Amino acid sequence: MLPDTARLTLRALDDGDLPALRAILGDGETMAAYEGAFSEAETLDWLRRQQDRYRADGFGLWAVVERATGDVIGQTGITRQTLEDDEIVEVGYLFRRDRWHRGFAVEAASASVDWAFTTLPVEHVWAKVRDTNLASMNVAIRLGMRVRRRFVTRYRGVDMPHFGFALSRDEWQASRDSEMRRHSENPTA
Repeated sequence: MLPDTARLTLRALDDGDLPALRAILGDGETMAAYEGAFSEAETLDWLRRQQDRYRADGFGLWAVVERATGDVIGQTGITRQTLEDDEIVEVGYLFRRDRWHRGFAVEAASASVDWAFTTLPVEHVWAKVRDTNLASMNVAIRLGMRVRRRFVTRYRGVDMPHFGFALSRDEWQASRDSEMRRHSENPTA
């Protein structure tokens, strides 16, 4: 079962989401960390890759639906990735530019991290963030992650320095325990 949040519903991406994905992946500013907008073929390939992940892994990037509008405003989720020579699970998040700066990325990504730690036998959840992507770095930090590595990824013919942010299961659990204590001491908060 996929997580929901106060404002968002997360669900598997399907072919009907292609127009929403085009609006996200086809926007050059949104896709600056990927060296620019995706073509129609790259967008379709992205969707198919997520659908392949659902079949192979049981998870991938999911559509983020804003409940107030019913619109797909982004994607978030957990994917298997390689970081240098290590196999990791990563939280990903990517949103329409007109929905930036409203807390949706943190809300959706946090639900994805919670899902990973309550569903998968993993000790860390990572976020691979290009070193020029300050907004994504801020999301990772708000998730409680901290930089554990620096590395370079080659994509679209460009060497891209990245930070490997991560949150351990113990750090995640301590944060949840602290939040529960705070809520029990002040239930109106």
